[in-house]
Parts: sequence; structure tokens; C-alpha cells
Amino acid sequence: MPPQPHFLVLTYPLQGHIAPALRLARRLLAAAPGALVTFSTTVTAHRRMFPAEADAPDGGDGRLEFLPFSDGFDNGYDRTTDPAACTDYIASFHAAGARSVGELVDALAARGRPVTRVVYTMLLPWAADVAREKGVPSALYWIQPAAVLAVYYHFFYGHAGVVTDNRHDPSFIVRLPGLPPLAVQDLPSIITESTDPSEFYHSIYTTIRDLFHTLDRETPRANVLVNTCQELEVSALAAMGAYNALPIGPVPPSGDETGLFKQDGAKYMEWLDTKPADSVVYVAFGSRAGMDREQLDELLLDLEQSGRPYLCVVRKDVKAEFADGEATREPETNARLRNGMVVEWCDQVRVLSHAAVGCFVTHCGWNSVMESLVCGVPMVCVPHMSDQRMNAWLVECEWRVGARAEVRSDGVLRLRATGVRQRVEEVMQEGEAGAGAARRAASEWKRVVAEALGKGGSSDRNLRAFVEAVDSGVSV
Repeated sequence: MPPQPHFLVLTYPLQGHIAPALRLARRLLAAAPGALVTFSTTVTAHRRMFPAEADAPDGGDGRLEFLPFSDGFDNGYDRTTDPAACTDYIASFHAAGARSVGELVDALAARGRPVTRVVYTMLLPWAADVAREKGVPSALYWIQPAAVLAVYYHFFYGHAGVVTDNRHDPSFIVRLPGLPPLAVQDLPSIITESTDPSEFYHSIYTTIRDLFHTLDRETPRANVLVNTCQELEVSALAAMGAYNALPIGPVPPSGDETGLFKQDGAKYMEWLDTKPADSVVYVAFGSRAGMDREQLDELLLDLEQSGRPYLCVVRKDVKAEFADGEATREPETNARLRNGMVVEWCDQVRVLSHAAVGCFVTHCGWNSVMESLVCGVPMVCVPHMSDQRMNAWLVECEWRVGARAEVRSDGVLRLRATGVRQRVEEVMQEGEAGAGAARRAASEWKRVVAEALGKGGSSDRNLRAFVEAVDSGVSV
């Protein structure tokens, strides 16, 4: 008799990684009623998710367990602007993480809950090595689009030169096998802005490079679960023949959406209830992007001048950076805000699902893009870093469900608010006319994605094939 299927889901300690990893954990439980799942992120992130250990849910039947691993900074890591310090942290993360996860696998086996498959998100290349050492199969859970996976693959395997030589020319067109022509400005920033050791995110660049080397060591082919669906990225998935890529998304939220940020107590859903259908502009730039006070003021006042109701998320940590001038400036700004509501964090899927929301101004993190597609809401893209530029290209050029605003990024999100307003007007006016291309496309993709996720759909079939392979003790 093979052991009871037990997935160890490991994730990097950022909200944009934790959310899709936890959603996948819950989908695995639903797809495999007899399976166990252990969800693990760093000690610091675990404590933020569950300030009291009793807060960690178990689904009521003990099948889902939350156990942390150490990154070597169990008392927290202060973000820095020093590239050397960032590099040191990543090195510690790799060494301490591998050691701690190895101990976790052993401890689970000693408790009679042996791990039968390790599933790990990007930035944890060492997780596959630990799994291999313990004799446990592993699968990468790619939480960005398949197109970004394909771009990285071709960059590291034969096409780095053309990108590196032209990385300072945003309009230069790069042609990669199996993908449409792409401008440098649409490629992931990690390969256009972080290849030099002096650059801040160089350690992330080397980690992603190491990840592909790790995948090379898997036999016969590495298993990669991708948070997309077949219908959304046909050509990109076809370009990934080197791996056994299984599109199993977009992985939607289900049950408790535990994360690093607590929701604002403001009654934003009740506020949305008072607004007409398709009238509200929802603005949120994710869990990482920063913004200076002048930019925020300009954005909010420009939204005011549009006359449209809006719901804007301004994170608590972003507000804290304004502390020196807030006492004198916030009341003045708030006095001029009549049409909108500002919250520190919210249940984004509930907001996007509300009939009043007609447009999403987003940084284009992949989770946000997928949530918007699932809810059929057109987007105005304000990409900042990493995969976001590529995601914005997919939104505007491939799926035609939105428009891209002008943005400049140098560590802090900088945008032309008037440009955002113009793009919002384009998307919202189309919706009002009843014949808008972006709104029609968003509605159609909502249907396609729902079918992929539904029983017998492409993503549902792929996830069940993965689970059944684990259950039988063989590779997919």
C-alpha cells in the first residue's frame, strides 16, 4: 500500500507568493479527499499570518497543517536599499531554508505523516534539491504567467545576449522561439534591469537562473504547475516543451484567505452597494509597490476630477512613510475627496466581484490580473517591476481586456495621473456605451476561465491528473 498522499507546499514569504500557494493547497485538498497538506513559509511570515498559534486553521479535520521553516532571520528581516545586504539575505535564505525544510520533512515522517510530494514556488530552487535528497518527488508551482516562464527559459538557454545587449533600448524587438515579437520594455525587469551584480535585485536574477538549473536535474522532465489555464496562453505553453507544464489555474480563493495583511475594518462593501453598476474605479497597487506622497495626492485628486466613484487601497506601510507630513497635509487632501473611499487593505476578489466595479487600476501583479479576469473586470495597467510589464502586455495586446498607462519606476511607483485618468475614461466609456471592446473581451475571458476551472475543464483535468499521479506514487 502506498503511503497517504501528503503535499508539502513551500512558499517565499511575500503576499504575492503566499496567496496563490495557499489557494493551491486548498485546491489540492478538494481534488484529493484522502490527502494531507502541510503549508510552510518562513517563521516571520508565519507569525504575521497567525499572531497566536491557535489562529492557524486546520480545516476542521486535521488535513491542513501550517508549519514554518527558518530563513535564518526568525526575528525578522528589515528591508534595505543596499544590494549587498539583499544578496546576503538571499544567501542565508537558501542555506538556512534548505537545512530547515530538510528537518521538517524528517519530523513529519517521524510523526507518521511522510511527505509524498513537495510543491514549491519560485525563488526556492533549493527545495527541489532537498526533496531529491529525501527521495521525494517535487513540482515547481509557477505563480507567474507561462509567457514569463518561456521568456526566462529562452533567455537562459541561448538568447541572453540579444536581451542584454539591447536592454537599454525599450523599443528594441526581441524574437524568442514560440513567442510573438516582444519589446524590451515588455520583458520581465529581472532580465533587463538586474543582470549586473551592482543592481539591487541581482540576487533574485541569480536565484531564477539557479531555478532553471535545478529543473534541468529533474528526470525525465521537471513537473511545473502553472497558475494559468490552457486557453489563456496556448503559444507560451507550447513553447515550454522542455518541461511537463500543467496549467492548473487561475487558482481562485476558497475559504479562509489568510495572509500577511489584515483587512481594513471600513465598510467598503456597504459603500459599493450604494453605487450604480459598472460605475466604480477600483485602485490597488499590490503588496510591494511604494508611492511618494505627491504622486498619491495627484492620483487621488485626478480621480476626484473625473467625477467617478472610486475605491483606493493605500497600504498602512505606505501611509507610514508619509508620517512626517501627514499631520498637516492629510486633512487638506481629505477635505477635497468627495467621490471616493480610501482603505488600507480589502478583500480584493469580493470587491472585483461586486456589480458596481467597472474598472481595475492595477500594478499588474499576476494574482491581481487573474482575479480581474475571473471576475470579468477590464483593467488599466500601471506595471512596476518583475513580471508586471509582461502581464500588462498580455492584458493589453493578447487578451485586449485593458489599456496601459504611462509609468516610470525607479524603486518607487511613479505615474502620470492624467495618463491613468485618460485610460480609465477609455475603459469606462466603452462599458457605458455597451459595445466596449475591453469589457466584451473581459466578459468572454471570464466565461472561458470559468469553464477551465469547472468540472471537466482543462485546468480541473490537469490538477486531477497531477493528484492521481501522486496518489499512485508515479510522476505525471
